[in-house]
Amino acid sequence: MQLQYRSYEKEYLDSNVIAPKDLHQTLVELHVINTYLGGYKASLKGLKDILKSKRSIHNILDIGFGGGDSIKQFSKFAKSRNIPLFFYGVDLKSDCIKYAEKNLAFIQNKKLICDDYRNIEATLLEKIDIIHCSLFLHHLTNGEIISLFKFGKENGSMLLANDLHRNQFAYYSIKFLTALFSKSWLVKNDACLSVRRAFRKNELEWLLQQAGYKNYTIKWSWAFRYIVIAYE
Repeated sequence: MQLQYRSYEKEYLDSNVIAPKDLHQTLVELHVINTYLGGYKASLKGLKDILKSKRSIHNILDIGFGGGDSIKQFSKFAKSRNIPLFFYGVDLKSDCIKYAEKNLAFIQNKKLICDDYRNIEATLLEKIDIIHCSLFLHHLTNGEIISLFKFGKENGSMLLANDLHRNQFAYYSIKFLTALFSKSWLVKNDACLSVRRAFRKNELEWLLQQAGYKNYTIKWSWAFRYIVIAYE
């Protein structure tokens, strides 16, 4: 498999028409993948680094939150450290909202929005300290990623993203694991394609620079993740 350049082939998960039971099975399996292959750890590492900077953090916006599991992990962490945080989540899929409302029923300090992130009201955006996205960037074209980065920069929010490292070992590992364990036809297809759509470090640097960021860090995290933190 040649992985020199990003693929722009659309994933099944990008479709507007997915049966709810298939989407739910996919969200369940993505939770397992993020639990055992470092997805949540990457985002939490990034949040901890931001908090170490002594910045005042009150509100986090999670874009493309899927089943809401990143919000759940952030909430558990904040509660364990007695840090008062409020979570906003935005996702285009109404079935994701329904799933996440049940998944996050025990979390009171949240608001879930079914919409495009670009339609969020300015009065809400003024409150947002961190824009977070996990495994979301690789679903976008380079132009769309630059627009998202500019969106965060123009609204004065810090950016925290974790996404995949485009790597042959990562590709063949997830291909083997999903073939062996996955019951989701979306995951069997999209897991490998996600790696093909993923990034090298210099590509993420270029995207941040195109959006006008000068202050940023990009750290590699197991398993084959990049943690991006950017701020003005």
